[in-house]
Formats: sequence, structure tokens, C-alpha cells
Amino acid sequence: MPTPSMEDYIEQIYILIEDKGYARVSDIAENLQVHPSSVTKMVQKLDRDQYLNYEKYRGLILTPKGKKVGKRLVYRHELLEQFLEIIGVDQENIYDDVEGIEHHMSWNSIDRIGDLVQYFDEKPERVNSLREVQKKNEEQNDE
Repeated sequence: MPTPSMEDYIEQIYILIEDKGYARVSDIAENLQVHPSSVTKMVQKLDRDQYLNYEKYRGLILTPKGKKVGKRLVYRHELLEQFLEIIGVDQENIYDDVEGIEHHMSWNSIDRIGDLVQYFDEKPERVNSLREVQKKNEEQNDE
């Protein structure tokens, strides 16, 4: 299993390749706000662990194993964003909150959150009911 740091890199590489068709060390460094030398070290580790193939000055590509993990990590991130949005977390907090929790949840918890998101997606009026309950609770707390 990849470490949380490895997950961040795999996720970012997956996103870059999906968006641009390639992932360069400089792009990864910029998006993760780390030094290019840190990216190079991690990319070499990910290459050794067979998540990607890396050739110095030539670029990198995800292996089938890396693609599978990357796709799952992007799914987890997007699912947690949806979940926090559904439960009414302020938009400006969602990204940072997801970054803070995504590595600390089991896949079993992620799957259950997926069930809950699907439950709300199937009938949007359920979200409206939740909002009404939240509004009542906020009014009671203000009293």
C-alpha cells in the first residue's frame, strides 16, 4: 500500500496525465507546492514500487497498477468533496477538509460514504430535508 505522501503524488500524476496527456516533474512540483528535487526522489521511489515508469529527462507514465491506484484516489477525493457538500460544509472549507481526512479513512468508510452520497443523489429532495434540519438546529443554537 502506498503511503499518504505517495498517494498525493500518484493522485496528482494521474490528474495531470488525464488533463494534459503527460506529467512533468515541474508540473507535479508546482501543483503539490514542493521542490522539483523532492518530486524526483518520490518519482524514483514510485518507479521502484512499480506505480510508474520514469526515465530521466524523458518523462513518466503510470503503470497499470499506478493507473488503478490513481483512479481510485481521484474517486475518493471527489466522493469526499461531494459528501462534505451534501452535509453542508462551507465551500471554502471543502478542499482543505478533504485533504485533511482522505488519508485517514479506511476504504470501508469511503465505500459507506459512497452509499450515502448515492442515497442523496437518487432523490435530491433528501438534501433539501437535510438543509431544513440543519437550519432548525442553527436557529436553536442561536437562541
